[in-house]
Amino acid sequence: MQPRRPRRIEHPQPPRRPHPQRSDAPASAPEPGLVRVSKRMAAMGLCSRREADEWIAKGWVRVDGERITELGARAGPGQRITIERAARAAQDGRVTVLLNKPIGIVSGQAEQGYKPAIALIGNATHWPDDPVSMPVRAAHLRGLAPAGRLDIDSTGLLVLTQDGRIARRLIGADSAIEKEYLVRVAGTLPAAALRRLNHGLSLDGVALKPARVEWLNADQLRFVLIEGRKRQIRRMCEAVGLQVQGLKRVRIGGVMLGRLPLGQWRYLAAGERFD
Repeated sequence: MQPRRPRRIEHPQPPRRPHPQRSDAPASAPEPGLVRVSKRMAAMGLCSRREADEWIAKGWVRVDGERITELGARAGPGQRITIERAARAAQDGRVTVLLNKPIGIVSGQAEQGYKPAIALIGNATHWPDDPVSMPVRAAHLRGLAPAGRLDIDSTGLLVLTQDGRIARRLIGADSAIEKEYLVRVAGTLPAAALRRLNHGLSLDGVALKPARVEWLNADQLRFVLIEGRKRQIRRMCEAVGLQVQGLKRVRIGGVMLGRLPLGQWRYLAAGERFD
């Protein structure tokens, strides 16, 4: 007889461990209460979000004293955000200009063959009586952008700026800075319709904020608005049976168009404020 072979004992294999998650797996949700540092900086009025991203990339921003360089960095409401002197210096060197925009000039990008407002900013159109004594430099045109718009068929005060703080004050979602317009109209305007112009109209199904509208003379109205919907004044007038024949913006906040000639521009003076 053949000797029996010893029985082979099978040992259970340990369970396989799952592979670690790939590094490109979706990131976990941010901690509640944390927001992007750039968004916090803009809300604090330090700069625009675009400026904030530039400063973060250059290492000019600190959170609770710690320098940050990551664009997506977040901070809680109790954390202190500070900026370096270099950021302040860069910001102080940025200019804001005031243009008396003519008809036929678009506020932003060139379109349908019409010149943009930025094309009017140069030595040839600089107002000789500008109270700010500063030579025009090429650096003043870099990054200069309109803070708000004025329709192609309207004239008057248009602001172009390199300063994100000013842009946010004028066109931010929470801006309440007044804009004043002189509007020449044709048609009749009963008292009830004038009251509707002041408060009671809607555009595109959205109620307009209260305005101040009054007669200046037989064919000219004065509008003071705190919002700037597309072609708002013209559409308001159409809603009450008036036809706009001329529209000119003469004031934004505390800054007046004044004697600035049509088609010319000047620098915003140090003592001038929109709010």
